[in-house]
Amino acid sequence: LRTHQWCFILFNALLFHVLLFGADLLEEYFLRSLPLSYTDAKTLEIRERARKLDMDPLKANLSYTVSSAATCSDQEIFLLILVCSSPENRTRHNVIRQTWGNVTDASGYAVLTLFALGKAASVTTQLEINEESQKHRDIIEGSFIDSPETQTQKMVMSVEWTVTFCPHARYILKADEGLFVSIPSLVGHLRSFTQLEDIYMGRVVHQVVPDRDPRSPGFVPIHQYAEEFYPDYCEGSAFVMSQDVARKVYVAAREVAVSVPPDVFVGICAKRAGITPIHSSRFSGEKHISYNRCCYKFIFTSSNIKEDELFKDWKETSNGKDCSL
Repeated sequence: LRTHQWCFILFNALLFHVLLFGADLLEEYFLRSLPLSYTDAKTLEIRERARKLDMDPLKANLSYTVSSAATCSDQEIFLLILVCSSPENRTRHNVIRQTWGNVTDASGYAVLTLFALGKAASVTTQLEINEESQKHRDIIEGSFIDSPETQTQKMVMSVEWTVTFCPHARYILKADEGLFVSIPSLVGHLRSFTQLEDIYMGRVVHQVVPDRDPRSPGFVPIHQYAEEFYPDYCEGSAFVMSQDVARKVYVAAREVAVSVPPDVFVGICAKRAGITPIHSSRFSGEKHISYNRCCYKFIFTSSNIKEDELFKDWKETSNGKDCSL
């Protein structure tokens, strides 16, 4: 090859590496919001109350959980994954259990996957959920009927259960049931953190306007949220919280209306506790990323994965083969 051709190949190789690794570097050091200074009295109060939470009274006063055969080890769990699902999707539960939800160890770090549900509207479905719960012991069930209107209650329930029964989980991943989750990639990234508290990470959404249409199912009255924009928050298909953030959200949640969407709810609670969301483009948000084995080993999540695709994608990304350039 001629010299100018070699230079062209070298330039493209360098450009590929810059695009592949530069995005994370840019997010890590330049796009991350500056930490808040905790001068607000309410913020300081929330953080102090979260630090001093007494777990024993919490166990007797849960707002939503009615039954749970799920258990959390007294040993430290590095990553607790809470899959927000619906009672009718038992087939999906089993697919997750057989694929990425089957991971219990990533590079020596313990991982636990559980399902968060509301009660089924159908008596037959509820009996099936009771049987599934006793068989797999991985279901947390709320006292409310599972519906689009109760998803924020499900989020609150998940946080309550975590801080009460799984206080040794270092990180919590909230995930929708339609995701592919690359647990080794996510665990590897979390292990690199030197900041161990105030971790609230996902695909950050900016300046969303509350729904003020009274005819809309997502209507939010001004008396429940008066600001022009929601605070920055992590898009709800998947985001990570450290244990201390879950405790702070739990404390702040007492004064936040549950009429807002669940991801917005967490964002409002986080802001009140002085927590700034951390953006990572390795969360896909609601987007489906076209399958590529090496890409799926690098990203954290991809949305809208069909069940047959999930089996195939999981098998190929778990074969142990490294990715070349």
